[in-house]
Amino acid sequence: MNLTIRRFRESDASSVRNLIVRNFLEVNSKDYGIEAMRQLAEVYDDKKVINIASYAHMYVFEVERTIVGTGSISSYWGSETESILLTIFVLPEYHGKGIGTTIMNTLERDELFVRAKRIEIPASITATEFYKKFGYDYKNGVKELDEEHHYRLEKYR
Repeated sequence: MNLTIRRFRESDASSVRNLIVRNFLEVNSKDYGIEAMRQLAEVYDDKKVINIASYAHMYVFEVERTIVGTGSISSYWGSETESILLTIFVLPEYHGKGIGTTIMNTLERDELFVRAKRIEIPASITATEFYKKFGYDYKNGVKELDEEHHYRLEKYR
């Protein structure tokens, strides 16, 4: 599989939004329920994707010009020494093909990762075990869902 990696462009917003929403409805709904994911999908529009890209380094991953994955890294509340990984998703039919690993490797080479001493991920229940494979663990050792129903994971470098 020939995977192309590049930075997000505004014209990608709709494709990125659609792949995120498909994950909500087809994957995350198993852990969160379909109704909760439908509500989240309704507010997750192109503007939200463009907004995230405005403050984060957002990447897209393409196979034959189709966006099959996305991932972002941002400074954590403006910190020079802490960063946060966001919007890491792969089209459901491409799960298990190594694209998520490529996304993580790409984000962990980004300058915002390299300069950081601590990196945080607001992880869905669904993705927590995947992130743990990369050395992330529960923030302050606490396995507890936050108000957005994410586990807060972190890694120190």
